[in-house]
Amino acid sequence: MHRILAEITRRGPTVLASGCAIGLAIPYLADLARPLLPVMVFIFVLGTLLRINNAEVIKAAKNLKISLIFPALMVVACPYVFGMAALYLSGNQELSLAIAIAVAAPPASGNAAVARMLGLDPSMSLVTALCSMAIIPITAPLILHLFADGLSLSIDPADLAIRLAILIGGAEGVAILIRRFSHGFVAHHGLAIDGVVVMALFLFAIGTMAGMQQIILNEPSLALSMIALAYGVNFAMQLLLGSLYPGTLIAKFTMGLNGGNRNVGLLWSALGVSLSPTMALYFACCQLPIHTMPKILQFALPRIASFMKKPAVTPS
Repeated sequence: MHRILAEITRRGPTVLASGCAIGLAIPYLADLARPLLPVMVFIFVLGTLLRINNAEVIKAAKNLKISLIFPALMVVACPYVFGMAALYLSGNQELSLAIAIAVAAPPASGNAAVARMLGLDPSMSLVTALCSMAIIPITAPLILHLFADGLSLSIDPADLAIRLAILIGGAEGVAILIRRFSHGFVAHHGLAIDGVVVMALFLFAIGTMAGMQQIILNEPSLALSMIALAYGVNFAMQLLLGSLYPGTLIAKFTMGLNGGNRNVGLLWSALGVSLSPTMALYFACCQLPIHTMPKILQFALPRIASFMKKPAVTPS
């Protein structure tokens, strides 16, 4: 079993992408996995916390770019800029609101685990995500207020804060207990823990595809345009935040990953069932790049790193 989990970890990005493919191809499995999503989130947050180096987390937290400046850019500045751009270009208030809310969501809870798979900086990813989550109960209602004029939508800041506290606080509490009483187990079975995290992300990816096949079959043109838009926004966010971050190539890609892959489901659930079909469709389509971008990055990262190391060609 340990060897199997280690192999799953090694092929993590491929496993995540296959989860989306399975969920799309077999709706029955997606429907079965859907109720498990909260449990899967808890598992991969817990696994990430178990595998994080505390000294590296503290070091990252002391860096204001990681703990304050870029979280603020992600959940305040970017939602406003992307939402206004969408409103100007499309004239569609519901679509611009959907994009603004999706970009206002904190980095996805599984980003730190994905960063570890890709050889990026999981501590940096975790600190950016946690600090973004800390201000979301204030920033998300503000973004909603700016873009939802005339629409009967609201986010309860207290309810959102409680949900996040239960998720992060609960996972951190369990992680502390496991580290205290089973430190040797964690130290010797790190790859197995990573494998469990990847399997949790795999099941999560399957569950997020619930209903997607039917949407694509019923309205293929609309669905494909929304999928393309979701990939475009994800890529633009990765490129923007990665380019802005003043650090190494690994640090830039780590920040870019956090900028593109957001926990859209968190704000989706906070808004309840009063969403328009346009908003619900866009939120659903956002799940595809979240789970397939790691595979794309796994392919692109070594090639970009190799290109960056090439010496400039000087004329003879």
